[in-house]
Amino acid sequence: MQSKRLIFQTATKVIDIFVRDNAMDTQNSPIHIGLWHRSFWMLALVGLFLTMSVYVQMVSIPYLGKTYFASSDIVGLAFGTYGIGLFALGAFCSYLVKSRCRHLVCKEAILVVAALYVLMWLMFKNAGLFSQGGLAVGMLAMRFLLGAFFGLAEMVLASTLVIDSCESFYRTEANYSAAWLRRFALSLGPVVGMLVVFKFNILDTFLVSAVLAVLAFVFLSVVHFSFRAPEEDAHVMSFDRFFLSHGAMLFFNFLLTTIAVGLLFSLSHSETFYALLMGGFLVALLAEKFAFANADLKSENISGFLCIGASILIMYLRHGLTHLWISAFLLGLGVGLVSSRTLLFLIKLSRHCERGTSQSTFFLLWEGGLAVGLFVSFYFLQASREQVLLLALCLVVLSLIIYNFFTHSWYVRNKNR
Repeated sequence: MQSKRLIFQTATKVIDIFVRDNAMDTQNSPIHIGLWHRSFWMLALVGLFLTMSVYVQMVSIPYLGKTYFASSDIVGLAFGTYGIGLFALGAFCSYLVKSRCRHLVCKEAILVVAALYVLMWLMFKNAGLFSQGGLAVGMLAMRFLLGAFFGLAEMVLASTLVIDSCESFYRTEANYSAAWLRRFALSLGPVVGMLVVFKFNILDTFLVSAVLAVLAFVFLSVVHFSFRAPEEDAHVMSFDRFFLSHGAMLFFNFLLTTIAVGLLFSLSHSETFYALLMGGFLVALLAEKFAFANADLKSENISGFLCIGASILIMYLRHGLTHLWISAFLLGLGVGLVSSRTLLFLIKLSRHCERGTSQSTFFLLWEGGLAVGLFVSFYFLQASREQVLLLALCLVVLSLIIYNFFTHSWYVRNKNR
């Protein structure tokens, strides 16, 4: 057994020697066999299950709005308060990580997330005990807390735990790979939610989300973290591990795109749509490895914008089932290309010891944009298909123009890696 392990470790090191020097020098992202050890797998699955638990609710919240409130306004507010909550504890993230055991902060936040799902299930299960207004206030309060503790858990996980689990020369790939697994949740989460709603009960989605959060907690619990002494002089509030201020231009440029994606996910979709979305994600992964490996630096984002724009146009102009499937595939392909490239851009904009901050910034960019898009659609547009698609298309076109003529050249001048 020891000899087999020695042979595997030797082979891994030989392969790494050949690929390490080219890490992220081009658009291609390297594959290091040595990264995919047990601890990294566990942490990547923590991100997947925890994110899925939130995306299950993307399907159930609109149904709850129709069933208990007969209004899309409360649905929009539910997504809006969740989005605000994402930013609520970010400024305290660095202090919590430095003053306490970093993995315990993440574990406790995940347990709060699971508890909030159970509390929401209990509240709606006993809806007759509350007035409609009281039920709405209770849901909005818990959605805000859900955003706050989900945000804290994900920021600690992405900005600290994933990075600390691997060698320094694997960290960019670790960030990239973990983000891809969380991205898959955008397809898997809604499918799970739809299956639960159609086969069982709307309220059961809360219990499924709680189970997914508990699974995330279990996987995190089996990972060993080395002891790190608390820092006594840590600032209570800071931008560290929260927001990359000198990446603000990139943040707000691509926020327009994630808002557009959020708008699109406010529309009713089938399980096949999400399956083809996953197909687009997988093709985007292959395209990054082969089609864009040595292409012009701008090409991947431009291609992604064009794919998302084409997807929206097909949804708007054509209503056939085949056309909808094509649009789903193109949306997955475009989102996969743009989001993964944006993550790598943020990493390269970060200075020394700011890698974790870049990960939290990307998380807020992605989750915050989705929440804003869902809020705008349900609260202001009542999820009107035509209005949603037109606004989403305008946002993508605007984002493409800003990126092509301003943001890309700014990024090239300001990158630090």
